[in-house]
Amino acid sequence: MKKRIVYIVGDLSYPNGMSRVLSQKVNYLAEHSDFEMYVVLTENASMPHYYELSKNVQYINFDINFEVIQTMPLYRKVWYYYRKTRQYKRQLTDYLMQVQPDITVSVLRREINFINDIKDGSKKIGEIHFNRKSYRVFNKSFLPSYINTFITNQWKKSLDKQVHRLERFVVLTNEDARNWKGFNNLSVIPNPITKFPDVVSDCTRKHAIAVGRYTWQKGFDMLISAWKSVYERHPDWVLDIYGAGNPAAFRKQAERDGVSSVVHCHEADADIYGRYAESSLFVLSSRYEGFGLVIVEAMATGLPVVSFRCPCGPEDIISDGEDGILVENGNIEKLADAICYLIENVDIRKQYGLKGKINSRRYQEDGIMQKWMELFNNC
Repeated sequence: MKKRIVYIVGDLSYPNGMSRVLSQKVNYLAEHSDFEMYVVLTENASMPHYYELSKNVQYINFDINFEVIQTMPLYRKVWYYYRKTRQYKRQLTDYLMQVQPDITVSVLRREINFINDIKDGSKKIGEIHFNRKSYRVFNKSFLPSYINTFITNQWKKSLDKQVHRLERFVVLTNEDARNWKGFNNLSVIPNPITKFPDVVSDCTRKHAIAVGRYTWQKGFDMLISAWKSVYERHPDWVLDIYGAGNPAAFRKQAERDGVSSVVHCHEADADIYGRYAESSLFVLSSRYEGFGLVIVEAMATGLPVVSFRCPCGPEDIISDGEDGILVENGNIEKLADAICYLIENVDIRKQYGLKGKINSRRYQEDGIMQKWMELFNNC
């Protein structure tokens, strides 16, 4: 009998790295394995999927819409979150009891608080797309720091209790695995790259590229500050940033820093491999990551990488001094120096790019998904 696997994804209506990877994995398993794949969504049932699901995947959307809570004042958030969580638990329990899956996969969002208590007979597996240190951090500016710290610690203890109960728990990097001490159900499986591009950069154009959502996490404010120093030494080089969200604040910063003529903030581009191929180096300026799949994508296109040594991902992916350069996390001056080093040394730039293309092949989809199939088959 085929194993039934239910993946609790949440939302597929907006572009983001986690939804892209989850839909990719579910589709692969539906089309290249004997598993019967089911997907549970909770958000935006009336909207089309940004990431399409295979016709072999059965899915349901509970249309609970937790995201609307974010716009509410605090006193309403608490009540509505309680109501929606109760609704979610009831609907998910009914669904799992109906489907009777062999395995249920949580991505450690709201359902992790109760999924172990659902008696549908399935093995519960968790996977996290964030790093431990930046996940479940409570930080409200209107509260004293000791209260934020206390709530964060209690929140993490609650998470740990549930993760210990899971059959298996999957993290993305060896670096992050070291942060989950005392968990004997731990596995490390990185994210796969969807495809290896046909286009390859020759690393000769005077363009650098960065890719990510326009959020504080991605550190584009630090990258633009670093580029001010790069511009002073190499005014003929251009930085192109691509991402979802609102780039207005970063465009204003580029104007204030006097680099708006060479720093361009673009919307997300469907042909991002084409944009990589038009560039000569990739920069990751994130304050933290869960993995950093954009690094692998850039390397697969033959780009050398300059990256902050942020938690977690760059240290697993980049071989410092071989296919890229890792610099002290948050050190803007050293980031600028590393960028300038690759600008000024074209032979090393090309050498790192060629080596990166070779090294990125360990993230090929077939190899990574084989690890997932082995994990599921052994449960």
